[in-house]
Amino acid sequence: MARPRATVTGLEIFRVKVNRRGDWVIARVRTSVGVMGIGDASQSGDDGSMARFLRQFFDGLKGRSVYDIEYLRGMGMAEAHKSGRAAAVAMGALEQCLWDIQGKMAGVPVYDLLGGRIQERIRVYANINRSTEARTPEGFAAMAKRAIENGFDAVKLAPFDEMPRKLSDAQVIEKFTRQGIERARAVRQAIGEKRDLLVDVHSHLDVARGCELVKRMEPLRLFWIEEVTPARPVENLAAVRRAAAGKMRTAGGESILGVQGFYPYIRGEAVDVVMPDPKYCGGLLELKKIAAMAEGAGLAAAPHGPASPVGTAAAAQVCATLPNFLILEFSYGEVPWRAELIEPAEQVSGGGLALSGKPGLGIALNERVAKREELRR
Repeated sequence: MARPRATVTGLEIFRVKVNRRGDWVIARVRTSVGVMGIGDASQSGDDGSMARFLRQFFDGLKGRSVYDIEYLRGMGMAEAHKSGRAAAVAMGALEQCLWDIQGKMAGVPVYDLLGGRIQERIRVYANINRSTEARTPEGFAAMAKRAIENGFDAVKLAPFDEMPRKLSDAQVIEKFTRQGIERARAVRQAIGEKRDLLVDVHSHLDVARGCELVKRMEPLRLFWIEEVTPARPVENLAAVRRAAAGKMRTAGGESILGVQGFYPYIRGEAVDVVMPDPKYCGGLLELKKIAAMAEGAGLAAAPHGPASPVGTAAAAQVCATLPNFLILEFSYGEVPWRAELIEPAEQVSGGGLALSGKPGLGIALNERVAKREELRR
């Protein structure tokens, strides 16, 4: 007996209050067969525009098969190249919804649809940057200690964020550079020598100062140093990578869109570790393609993603299938109820994120929590 054709029929948007850095936005797609799927539409930088793109892309999908991911990619990528991150996030959220639906209909986790699970442990690091309000060495150290106590064995901070852009005064640049190093040193002392420390520079330095920073950070035994200079020109990051060789990995690529954007980045040997963000790069399938391209170049893949629990769970499904997977980002400490937003509740232990093994993304949105926080706006 033929199964009914499942088509896209409805869209819901949940906006969950988090903190001054922004909300979590969750999309949910309904289908003609009653199966629903969820996806992360957070951190677009412009939730209003993102919601308009969500509806625009949904209108293009309405009535189409839930398997039309490449169709969505073609429609969404063109808009994302033209309109930027808000469009990319909207496309990525809908794509996550479709994968979730497909997995539920097949009765298997998404990772089985993407080649099967080969990573038994989805290692995660705690990004404490978004949750650390006291931007002092002591403030960062305190949040790092909390993360370790809550099951993480790797911590990342962005200790140079307070450095203004386009500084020209060498003394001022040096002041902020020393401040950043002191913050990173405090976190190293807080987490001990056996755990991993990651530092994100958020492209605050030029190539000469970036190469010098690598030398100055060497005593901290970094797991990696991230986005030391802007992504373009690629030659600058490649120079930093050469300066870091034998000392620490370099990582980056969080804002790059699609395989088309990552190709020159990988070919130019910009970093040791590529960091496509499934919200920004074009979705879960695009993440898989980018990671495969990196694998061909001998590079590791560590998806970027200060995401909601939905986004983290979605990225983890892809990570489970990647031969070159290294570690996944986890936005730690923003709200005390984070784990409760999904069912089963998010769980980190031994430095790894648990995957439920249930069909689709393996999770459901806890509407009680989502609506409770939405009402608190």
